[in-house]
Amino acid sequence: MKPQLPKPFNLNRAEVVDQNFVRFVQGWADARSHNPRDPKEPIRPGEPLTGCDLIELFESQMIARHQDIEARNMRARNEGFHTIGSAGHEGNAVIGRITRVTDPAFLHYRSGAFMAERARKVPGFDSIRDTMLSIAASALDPIAGGRHKVWGSAELNVPPQTSTIASHLPKAVGTAFFLRRAARVHRSNGVMEWWSNVSETASRHYLTTPSLQHSFTPVLQHSLAPPEDAIVICSFGDASVNHAAAQTAFNAAAWTAHQGLPVPILFVCEDNGIGISVPTPKDWIESSMGERHGLKYFRANGLDLVGAYRVTAEAVEWCRSTRAPVFLHLKVVRLLGHAGTDSEHGYRTWDEIEAAEAEDPLLHTARLALTEGAMSTDAVLGMYESVRRRVQDTAREAAKSPRLASAVEVMAPLAPLHRDSVVKEAGDIPSPDQRIQVFRGEAKLPENSPPRHMAALINEGLKDLLIKYPEAVLFGEDAAKKGGVYAVTTGLAQEFGAGRVFDTLLDETMILGMAIGAGQLGMLPIPEIQYLAYYHNAEDQIRGEACSQQFFSNGQFRNPMVVRIQGWSYQKGFGGHFHNDNSIAALRDVPGLIIATPSRGDDAVKMMRTLMALAKVDGRVCVMIEPIALYMTKDLHELKDGAWQFKYPPPGEFIPLGEAEVYDMFVHKEIPDLTILTFANGLYMSLRAAKTLFDQHQVEVRVVDLRWLSPLNEELIVEQSRMAGKVLVVDESRRTGGLAEAILAIIHERCPEVRATRLNAPDTYVPLGPAMDSVLPVEHDIVDTALRDIGRGYP
Repeated sequence: MKPQLPKPFNLNRAEVVDQNFVRFVQGWADARSHNPRDPKEPIRPGEPLTGCDLIELFESQMIARHQDIEARNMRARNEGFHTIGSAGHEGNAVIGRITRVTDPAFLHYRSGAFMAERARKVPGFDSIRDTMLSIAASALDPIAGGRHKVWGSAELNVPPQTSTIASHLPKAVGTAFFLRRAARVHRSNGVMEWWSNVSETASRHYLTTPSLQHSFTPVLQHSLAPPEDAIVICSFGDASVNHAAAQTAFNAAAWTAHQGLPVPILFVCEDNGIGISVPTPKDWIESSMGERHGLKYFRANGLDLVGAYRVTAEAVEWCRSTRAPVFLHLKVVRLLGHAGTDSEHGYRTWDEIEAAEAEDPLLHTARLALTEGAMSTDAVLGMYESVRRRVQDTAREAAKSPRLASAVEVMAPLAPLHRDSVVKEAGDIPSPDQRIQVFRGEAKLPENSPPRHMAALINEGLKDLLIKYPEAVLFGEDAAKKGGVYAVTTGLAQEFGAGRVFDTLLDETMILGMAIGAGQLGMLPIPEIQYLAYYHNAEDQIRGEACSQQFFSNGQFRNPMVVRIQGWSYQKGFGGHFHNDNSIAALRDVPGLIIATPSRGDDAVKMMRTLMALAKVDGRVCVMIEPIALYMTKDLHELKDGAWQFKYPPPGEFIPLGEAEVYDMFVHKEIPDLTILTFANGLYMSLRAAKTLFDQHQVEVRVVDLRWLSPLNEELIVEQSRMAGKVLVVDESRRTGGLAEAILAIIHERCPEVRATRLNAPDTYVPLGPAMDSVLPVEHDIVDTALRDIGRGYP
């Protein structure tokens, strides 16, 4: 039933909460507030919280509160654009005080007091200025540059989070897991600085396509470099505990700790009892998390700074000393609704709203400070009004500052590409001595071996990458001991050890979350996703977390990685759509993601070198989809012709981003009859079809292997399309969401005179057995479509 609203009723609850506090302090009459004690002494006997602690914590709480109030005022003036505040959660200031500035913190959006308190640890840091610039969407916002209101700071070791509905928990666990390994890599390599002055001279290896040409040099690229005894802080709300991403993070932390491996993470559940409008069942957090195996549980009341300070100190010390995960359950309240636009009276009675306001943490802290003689009423009100003026003055200045005004400005940090440095990095060779040691002698170096199939060449290529990059780690389901379900990573764990090549639990979300955490610590992760369909289980870790990091930190934070996905279709006698999936729509939709897909083994090795260079130099998130059906393929046209085996490319050889390969072996005249644009299995089938077309129909076909699916090389597509005037796109992915859609759009927009058609899979899952060939492009389909396109077949 809708609550009956008292009349009149002030709907501006921020004003009500503000006035409640002022009136409460003004009406205080306890004599002890006029008999102050030594601020260096504990507030209460036996408690670690001192008067100095309390006063500064109280100021941090006030800062968070006035930021919330002013954010709503700015929104009313159309000067601010974010009103999800911290009101009611100000008790998290104790976490900011007790933890170290070198402890990486992944925070949810009600962390204003934490940030204000942590800012004290960096002299001269102005958290109010940063916050108000962020609320104003100012281009001068030092963390996101006006792209979002986020809590984040390179100086404070707080990578920015955007969603924070639990999607940040897996990468926080990943960061905790890799802390020790990263610290050792930092010590052995020296501090890894991820910023440099990069030359921008033109390189013949790179194309002039605008999407491939963009370059962005941030003010500073910051790699988390915490000491080995650091812990990771990760905060979230009680409703987020129920999210799958949260549950997988808790499970992974406990699963790892159960094996005696260090995972020093402090999970902080700030429990205000409600998720937007849905109440959390009474005692749900205690019941579900209080005795969870592998997680040490602490409970504190965030309204009581004395108790919260003591319990948080115990939790932090336990986490730091045992290197094991901790769950800190911090009870708080929610004030002022979910956000400024939230009509809270639609789902809470006025009695419930006013009861929450009576539990305002600032009222509790004021009562504590006044009762224990830490501050006088004049001191409390003076600090409160002083903070108000600072916030308001800062907000006025922030509102005058410039904002992003063009797509170029908005996108500047999204996909950095320093071409010359990437070329240099990709061409640098690993240590010759280490290569001889790993490959067991110069004669056994892979470039001295005969041609081999793709799986074998990728395996050798990964060895070279692990030699070249001591900060590289490779992991995934079955990737170590078994060597992968297709033996692609066979022997790597034995050669490089469990610290660099290891098996993970069966959880794609955590595999990618761990990769993000490793990347943020300055490592170069190579996670493996066992099948393309399994990527969809964890897609948001790439879309919402990994690829957004540079964008929402203005290029200051990065999480480089090269994700190997075993994918595409055409596996014979292997089960159904999960192992034969052909959809990449969820990958192509991700801004800034680089997608590569080789068709032959030597290309795979050379493309991996470029992908690792892109990750190393520019912090890029990269995916390489490896066509399973071509892993063991050796022959092309005839049985035992060995034409699909290739020599291992010597170190230093690589394929630049965007560079395609043109196959003209069946073209003997100046202009081919048809150009086929394709990739992955499509190249293999198209080359076989081109031979049939030439031998049986005297049709000359040029086949172009695009190799790079995102960003697409538009200039090459236009150039090759115009040459023949007739184009067939052979795309093994689905008609809707497949690559052919984008290619045909480019041709239509840039060269409408070209006749272009496509051969796709229909919009269906891939079935088991021979029925697979009825829903996937196959060779005779390519031949028939090509003949029809040039007017030789049936219309």
